[in-house]
Amino acid sequence: MNYYIVICAHNEELYLADTLRSVLEQTLQPEKILVVNDNSSDKTEAIIDEFISENEHILKVNRSSSNLHLPGAKVVEAFNEGYQLLDDQYDFIVKLDADIILPEDYFEKISELIGSDSKAGILGGFAYEQDADGAWKLNHPMNKDHVRGAFKTYTKECFKAIGGLKNAMGWDTVDELLAQYNDLKVITDDSLKIKHLRPLGTSYNKRARFLQGEAMYRMRYGYLISFIASLKIAWKRKKLELFFDTLKGFIKAKKRKLPFLVSEKEGIFIRKLRWRNILKKLF
Repeated sequence: MNYYIVICAHNEELYLADTLRSVLEQTLQPEKILVVNDNSSDKTEAIIDEFISENEHILKVNRSSSNLHLPGAKVVEAFNEGYQLLDDQYDFIVKLDADIILPEDYFEKISELIGSDSKAGILGGFAYEQDADGAWKLNHPMNKDHVRGAFKTYTKECFKAIGGLKNAMGWDTVDELLAQYNDLKVITDDSLKIKHLRPLGTSYNKRARFLQGEAMYRMRYGYLISFIASLKIAWKRKKLELFFDTLKGFIKAKKRKLPFLVSEKEGIFIRKLRWRNILKKLF
C-alpha cells in the first residue's frame, strides 16, 4: 500500500530526529514524508534539512503562525497546509506528531489491518510514556477504541468521507464520530506500542479546558452528554477543576452561538452513538 505521512513540528529539536528515524526504519516505507515546520525558533528546520539531504522522499514546508499554543487549531492548520501539497495517490494518510517513536513494523501492520477489513477508516496503536523511573507505561486516557491525535492513520475513503480534519479543538474526536456516521470503523491494535516522548497535556492550560467544552457544543453533544463527558475528563485526570472549566466552555460557546462542526443529521447520530456507549458501560 502507498501512504503519505504529514508531520507537524513546532520547536521540536529535542524529539524530531528520533521521530524521523523511527519512520525511516519502517519495514513498509512511506512514499512521501512531508514535515511542516510550524514557525519554529529553535533547530527544528536544521534537523529537517539534514534528513532531507539524505532522503529524497522527505519534503518540507515552512509555515508562519502564532506562537500561542492553540490546541486543535494550530496543529490542524499545519497539517492541512502540508496536505494541500500532496496528491491523492495514496491508500492511507498519516497525521503524526514530531515527538513519537513507532515500532519498526507499525505501518506494515496498519496496512494489513486495512487490507483485512473493507470498513477500516481510522487506525492506530496505543501510547506509552516514561514514568519517573524511566519505565514505559501505557498512557491512553480515552476509550480503548480511540486513536490518539498524535498518530492518526486514515484510509483515503475515510479521509474524503469526513471532509478532512476540522480546524478546532476536538478534531480528533469528531473525525472518529464522522467516520462511524459514514459506516467506517475506528480500529485500534494494542500490540502496536508507540512511545510518546512528551507527556500528554503538559502544554495544556486553562484556555484549553474551555476549548474542550466549546468542542462538545460544536459537536452537538447537548447539555447532558457534555456534563457526563466533563465529569469523565475530570475523573481521568484527577482534577475537579477540569469539570467546571469544560462546562464553562460549553456554556460560553452556546451563548456565543458558535458554528457547529457537524450537520444536524450528523449531530443526531453522534448523540445516539454517545448514549449507546454510555449505557453499554453502565450496564
